[in-house]
Amino acid sequence: MTKYVVAVSGGVDSVVLLDMLSQVPGHTIIVAHFDHGIRQDSPDDAMFVGELAKRYGYDFETTREELGSGASEELARVRRYEFLRSVAKKHAARIVTAHHSDDALETIAINLHRGTGWRGLAVLDSDIIRPLLQSTKADLVAYAQRRNLQWREDSTNASDAYLRNRLRTVVGSLDATSKKSLLERREAQIAYKKQIDREVKLLVGDGPSYSRYFFSHIPNNVAVECLRGIVQARLTRPQLERLLLAIKTAHPKSSYHAGAGLTVDFTTRNFSLSLLK
Repeated sequence: MTKYVVAVSGGVDSVVLLDMLSQVPGHTIIVAHFDHGIRQDSPDDAMFVGELAKRYGYDFETTREELGSGASEELARVRRYEFLRSVAKKHAARIVTAHHSDDALETIAINLHRGTGWRGLAVLDSDIIRPLLQSTKADLVAYAQRRNLQWREDSTNASDAYLRNRLRTVVGSLDATSKKSLLERREAQIAYKKQIDREVKLLVGDGPSYSRYFFSHIPNNVAVECLRGIVQARLTRPQLERLLLAIKTAHPKSSYHAGAGLTVDFTTRNFSLSLLK
């Protein structure tokens, strides 16, 4: 029987997701809630989700961290996914989240605002299951109302402290044609990304060592894409560019800490990567 760790914040999106999944037989569900400690009332969310899991008859996993009111949206996201992945590993399960089409559009807007590369359109594409990506926020709210579901509103959703909230109004003002076009571009970029990843695999091989000569004589943008594949997207673009420079200039028998726990060891001709333990 397939096991799923369902991320439930207590908001309308994840409450709807849980209700929908409860109507599909043949799998095991573990409800997971991450209490980030950013809001004073966040323990109430955890209690609400715990009661919700109990009502559906599902196991409940939760943890609390004191990130504080000044925590960034990115930090909260990273810590949340670390928790979800730990629960998924514990139960040998796959993660399911309630991201919908408006979330995808907002993430694209954030990436464009920050000056994204071409991958900035290929958002919400990973090993995580996101069954609601074809639904809008309005669709989910309408479903919740039809089913008389109860949920909790996150007060930080109205705060201008977060970039996503500031861009939400802009995204919401787009007409249906523009939204459809952006979502179609997202799908196309995801397809291109997968094709590029396959080509990178053919170029660089499976390791564990890689040719310094090869990386020193191909165009930098191609080299960065190849390195991104080798490190499995653990590094940012600036980190990848610094790693490329190290590949070109490092002395034999030296090591380089690339970030994200990755260490690179150099010989005269090759380099290899290992994760710090």
